[in-house]
Amino acid sequence: MKIIVSIKQVPVRDSQLRIDVNGRWIQENDLSFEINEPDAYALEEALQLKEKHGGEVVALCAGSARASQTIREALAKGADRAIHIEEENLTSFDTLGVAKLLAKAAESEKPDLVLTGLQSDDLGYGQTGVVMAEIMGLPHGTIIMAVEKTDSGIRVKRELEDGWFQNVEMPLPAVLTIQSGINKLRYATLMGIKKAKTKEVKKLTATDLAVASTPTAVIGKVYLPQRTKQTQMLEGNAREAAAKLVEKLRFEVRVI
Repeated sequence: MKIIVSIKQVPVRDSQLRIDVNGRWIQENDLSFEINEPDAYALEEALQLKEKHGGEVVALCAGSARASQTIREALAKGADRAIHIEEENLTSFDTLGVAKLLAKAAESEKPDLVLTGLQSDDLGYGQTGVVMAEIMGLPHGTIIMAVEKTDSGIRVKRELEDGWFQNVEMPLPAVLTIQSGINKLRYATLMGIKKAKTKEVKKLTATDLAVASTPTAVIGKVYLPQRTKQTQMLEGNAREAAAKLVEKLRFEVRVI
């Protein structure tokens, strides 16, 4: 079974973020970076499937040259090889553009399974894996809690709302977005780190994949939320005040 895992490099979670000069993204030159945590769970699921059924795991990453650090981490944990779509200005691609890059690179590998994290820790759109599936013309499942190989394909367990789950049988090849926390993440061993230095990393560009960076959606402005406190006095008797409070909680705060 050949499994491609899409991984992304994101700022470390406890980073102090500052808006860049154009107001459309954050300053990245003084940040530390790591593998996107939901993608780490997708990688772990792929490695466990490989250990059970054989095959290979290929890490797929789009990003600047800096992303090679994250790729090496995936290789050190057990991925067999990697594909790096080197693009210094990845922010010029929207979700559709990034999905096209990843899908084009993945299609040439003819994988049995494509895994992504449920969403990214920086943008959090939760769309890339689903859009990849549409571009590749493959069936997909989201919020996956378990994957089991069957004679005809795979059986997956999806997390639904309010503690409900759904079990679905799917053919292969397919695309799955993996829920965080389904497995215990492994650490890279010293031997794994040494082996990662000799594993293949194939480098591609957007030009190689014939994908343009013209976006269909752009980030207009990034800003820190304003911290404001406001007190409102609800007038009337107890019944009237309670009705007004419920209305505000329902339509303004949206907690009920």
